[in-house]
Amino acid sequence: MSDDREWGEVGPRLLALFVAIAGLIGADLLEDSRAGTPLAHLLVELVVVSLALLGAGLLWREARAARREARRLDADLATARADAQRWRSEAQEVLRGLGAAIDVQFERWGLTPAEREVGVLLLKGLSHKEVAQVRGASERTVRQQALVLYRKAGLGGRSELAAFFLEDLLLPGQRPDRG
Repeated sequence: MSDDREWGEVGPRLLALFVAIAGLIGADLLEDSRAGTPLAHLLVELVVVSLALLGAGLLWREARAARREARRLDADLATARADAQRWRSEAQEVLRGLGAAIDVQFERWGLTPAEREVGVLLLKGLSHKEVAQVRGASERTVRQQALVLYRKAGLGGRSELAAFFLEDLLLPGQRPDRG
């Protein structure tokens, strides 16, 4: 089965095919037995019917397992979405404050609007290629704007940009390392 086709699209068709094959060969087997066909031929057809039914059973078992996995993944996705929404709701005020602080710092560095947008997208974790797609610019332009941003800020790159805003961030209950 190719990766670009879903089980739900292909599975029922394959199951129906195996059942149809088993049914047709089974009907032929009954007709041959009534007609006095030799036992060796009847045994071959019986094996083919058995294999078709076995294939149908295996496909049915796979379909059930796929449905169980899909339900589990749906539940996991719903949980992850709820967690993300809860986190966004709880952290919304803090995030607004952080966003405002980042914007003020970008102003201090004298970034152009394009450089500021690139900076925000880089802080969000997008690659240069992804930033280029979001902005409708070339990847080369985005790289150049990022380099100018780092130069204006006196930073060595993306890691230092993120660290500039996040290095003093502590989890509740943590103490700063005074070493």
